[in-house]
Amino acid sequence: MALCASSFSGAHLAGRVGVGGDLLRPVYSPTQKLWSIMDLQHHAKLKQVKKRASGVRAALAERGEYEYPSERPPTPLLDTINYPIHMKNLSIKELKQLSDELRSDVIFHVSRTGGHLGSSLGVVELTVALHYVFNTPQDRILWDVGHQTYPHKILTGRRSKMGTIRQTNGLAGFTKRAESEYDAFGAGHSSNSISAGLGMAVGRDLKGKKNHVVAVIGDGAMTAGQAYEAMNNAGYLDSDMIVILNDNRQVSLPTATLDGPTPPVGALSSALSRLQSNRPLRELREVAKGVTKQIGGPMHEIAAKVDEYARGLISGSGSTLFEELGLYYIGPVDGHNMDDLVAILKEVKTTKTTGPVLIHVVTEKGRGYPYAEKAADKYHGVTKFDPATGKQFKSRSTTQSYTTYFAEALIAEAEVDKDIVAIHAAMGGGTGLNLFQRRFPARCFDVGIAEQHGVTFAAGLACEGLKPFCAIYSSFMQRAYDQAS
Repeated sequence: MALCASSFSGAHLAGRVGVGGDLLRPVYSPTQKLWSIMDLQHHAKLKQVKKRASGVRAALAERGEYEYPSERPPTPLLDTINYPIHMKNLSIKELKQLSDELRSDVIFHVSRTGGHLGSSLGVVELTVALHYVFNTPQDRILWDVGHQTYPHKILTGRRSKMGTIRQTNGLAGFTKRAESEYDAFGAGHSSNSISAGLGMAVGRDLKGKKNHVVAVIGDGAMTAGQAYEAMNNAGYLDSDMIVILNDNRQVSLPTATLDGPTPPVGALSSALSRLQSNRPLRELREVAKGVTKQIGGPMHEIAAKVDEYARGLISGSGSTLFEELGLYYIGPVDGHNMDDLVAILKEVKTTKTTGPVLIHVVTEKGRGYPYAEKAADKYHGVTKFDPATGKQFKSRSTTQSYTTYFAEALIAEAEVDKDIVAIHAAMGGGTGLNLFQRRFPARCFDVGIAEQHGVTFAAGLACEGLKPFCAIYSSFMQRAYDQAS
């Protein structure tokens, strides 16, 4: 996805530097002692973790193979899991095996039906960890958009129906409340999970219940204004809820720069994340906040700033934005490291403190399937394909699509009229404006998943004498009716 007005930029990783596989070393003297201790305690372990492969790809690599069977792969452990309750007694080693088998099963099913592949493969470990730690469906897990929920569906009693997904009378391609009690919220668009989750958390509090609420939202969905409206309100209401930012580096959020994505989360960062989620530290922090609130005045403000700044130095992340909105930030966390995911989720779950928490999890879209890893855009949504070769069975049309005709006509007009500009909302390929951008990169704007902003942005351009063409799916245009009228 192109960089857009709603994206983040800046040197978010200024707090730590490193080259290649070396352990990251601090540049701030106040944390030097802490990092030195961490180096001594974890150096050997972290080097082993860095070298350890994971997922389907790793299992095959150990046998010197890189082929994927066209027939259904064996899944002995997954075959024993019909619902999340069947996972509760598994060891971490078995959870890793379950993730491998679950990933194989997703690849097999989607190869037969088509659907959303890359996003589902990216959240396999996260899905397993969430259902292992939390007690669904009493605990609510909301998946933003819902296109990444194929692993979730398989683990919640719908594996036998995966062959019907996105078909008449079959499973929905997204979450659907009428389909399963494990689908806490239904959505077909993005960026509403935090709003819905906050409503559930407040409703829980009003009814005196004690269940947990977890909203999983992608970095792409974080480009929409509703996500920030919800975080702002969550920080004010201060109800217990967990927001998991699933960052697969599709947009310029804290783990990306103008030069592209930064290297994946290092083992030392995950160790610091484990430290930050430690219950005694968080509870001590809450006690300190209570004391300073009683004292009031400048003392409370100073204490809050010192805490925020110190944790920012340690994590090297752009946590200040989330802290300013009132969310306690933890991360970044390696979203494919089962040990760390389970440990951090357990700590956050059992912490006896109030307020929203944001866990920043870094994942890889298409994880474990080389064809999807190398071309995440082409394997986001796929037709039926051969798992062994990755070849998709796409029908060839004798004519161009309407989308292509639109793009070519707009390019032709723009060739003779320099005032023509194009705008889309994170849908360059779907609207054909990726072709326009290739020809006129300075005159094409991707505003992210922000249709309201895109339409009003176009109006501003028109006020200055330009001729904006704002291309938005009709099903998504409902989010900008007021602006268009």
